[in-house]
Amino acid sequence: MKMPSQKRIYRDLDCAVISGVCAGVARHLEVDPIWVRVGAATALIFMPAIAVVSYFAAVMLLPRAV
Repeated sequence: MKMPSQKRIYRDLDCAVISGVCAGVARHLEVDPIWVRVGAATALIFMPAIAVVSYFAAVMLLPRAV
């Protein structure tokens, strides 16, 4: 019996604006990257400390797409 492969999140540097985090999350969720970027900008306005820490944690933890 074969196990289904899990989708992984990668930083997508091909569609990157800053470091590819939003583009990689959008690719993983199969949505347009603009929606993830709007969500990130909204989080930055309403919860700046959490948004900044989360973004830089994602930059450090998510591998680059190959």
